[in-house]
Order: sequence, then C-alpha cells, then structure tokens
Amino acid sequence: MGGGTTAERPLAGVLAIADPDRAGLYGPTSEAWRLNREATLLLGAGPRAVLLQVAHPLVAEGVAAHSSFVADPWARLEGTLRSYQRIVYGTAPVAHAEIRRLNAMHERVAGPVLDAEAARRFGPAFAARDPSLALWVHATLIDSTLVVIDRWLGPLARDIRARFYAETLVVGRLFDIPDVLLPADIDAFDAYVAGMLAPSGPVHPTNTSRELAAAVLHPPLAPLAERGPVALWLGPAAAPVARLLGAVPDAVIAPLFVPAIGLLPAGVRTELGLAWGPTERATDAWLVTSWRAWRSILPPSIRWFPQARAAFARTAPR
Repeated sequence: MGGGTTAERPLAGVLAIADPDRAGLYGPTSEAWRLNREATLLLGAGPRAVLLQVAHPLVAEGVAAHSSFVADPWARLEGTLRSYQRIVYGTAPVAHAEIRRLNAMHERVAGPVLDAEAARRFGPAFAARDPSLALWVHATLIDSTLVVIDRWLGPLARDIRARFYAETLVVGRLFDIPDVLLPADIDAFDAYVAGMLAPSGPVHPTNTSRELAAAVLHPPLAPLAERGPVALWLGPAAAPVARLLGAVPDAVIAPLFVPAIGLLPAGVRTELGLAWGPTERATDAWLVTSWRAWRSILPPSIRWFPQARAAFARTAPR
C-alpha cells in the first residue's frame, strides 16, 4: 500500500516491518496483535462492546431498523468479530477491503428515528456514516479490549495503553473519522469515553436499547448450528443439533454473559436494567477465576484466535 495516503499506509514506519502488506495495519511487534489474540477474552469484550454500542440511542436505531438482530443476535456478534479480526490480523489488502466493505454497507444504514425518546434528544433522522456515531462504535471496541485485559489479566501499564491506542488511529481515519473528532492520544480518548457516558453525554439507553440488550444477553441457540462454519462442520447433523440447542433453557446460557455485564460502566448497566447483585457477582468471580486457571494450562495453539496464529506465522522470519 506504499502509494496510499498517510491514513491508508500501515504502521510500517512505526513498527519497522519489512513487508507492510503481509504485516497488515499493525504487525507482529504491535500491542494490537498482542492484546487481541486471546480468544477467551471475547466472552467479556465482545458482548460488552455490543452492549455499549446499542446503549447509544442512534446506534440502537440503526441496529433495530437494518438488521435481524433480535431474531439472530449471533449474526451481529459473528460479523463484528469477523470484521475486527480481518482488520487487526489480515494483510494490508484484506484489512483495507474489509474497511471499504463496512463503509459501503453503512452508507445504506439511515432513516427515521422511531424511538420517541431518541427522536426528542437527537432529532428525527439518523445515519450510520455520521462520524460521531462511527467514532463511538470504534471506541467501544478499543475500550472493551483495554477494560477486559486490565481486569482479567492484570493492570495495563499506561505506556502500553498509550501505544495500543496510538495504533488504532490509522483505523479510525480509514473509517472517515476526522482528526478534529478523533481523540489524539490515550488521555484524550479516556476523556472522550467519560464524556460520552457522563450524565450530560449522549450514551443513555432507550427502550430500543434495552430490547437489543436483552437479545444480546438471551440469544437463541439454534442459529448457532444453522449458520457459518458450525453448520459446515456439523453437515447433515446441523438440523437435529439446532433442535436440541433450541430446547436448552435460558438459565443455562445467561450466566455465560455475566462477566460482560460486570465489565460495563455501572451507569450503563443500571440504565439497561441489568441486575448486578450477589448472585451475579459470585457467578462472575467463578467464571473469571476458572478462565484464569485454564489459561495458565492451555497452549497458544488453543488459546489464541486462529486469525492471530495465522498472522504471526505469516510474518515469522523465514
């Protein structure tokens, strides 16, 4: 991508990567590759990011009006993860192509604001390509990664947080977020997130937000067996497995999302109507403690995302 604009070039100059295209937007020495590779962190960071996204009333409007989110929330979770992994661990052409695809898709996501509370606060229409909305979605992914690692793996040093955030600036610009909006450094980013969540900030859930949050935290299991790589792996067994999963009670599934609820800012958690009492705290402690114990035993070949393993192999010295 050597002939591109500053925003299009990978961070080759910063990271001293010999082959920028193969290394992608970040590369093997980046904090992005190091901090995003643990697959089990998705249990916290993935749902937390989506819950924060839909807590913004206008993001919730777009999700509700332009996707089958309530019927199949796995589709958005799967799509968000797939896009994130392509951008972080893909080659430069793959990452740029994914960002162009998302930008083009979001061009079509616009329309009237149907939630009365949201319309009163933000006006009668929304557009997903609004840079302020793009920045919030971008920020939820960054913040959720930092929060889950900080709480589950141990406190992150400020210089690591600063480097990780600096690496994300190139992606923010590729999503057409102008520099006048994009926080310049980690201190400005932390202030931006705090301002968005402040009592006078825009991120306060509506009824639409709460409906979408319920879909995230109580998803139907049957679609898992009927779509994507799981369906291919199951083959002819996909249909009977889907019927079995459809019979699994919500009480078995809901506790798995408790850690993500615990990672939410307390105000958002309360406004979404999510309980956080002794039962939830005990469930969270048990799940996180169990995860930490398994992490110390399992090798990277199991713990890391396949995309991360492939990226490190792709850029290893030959």
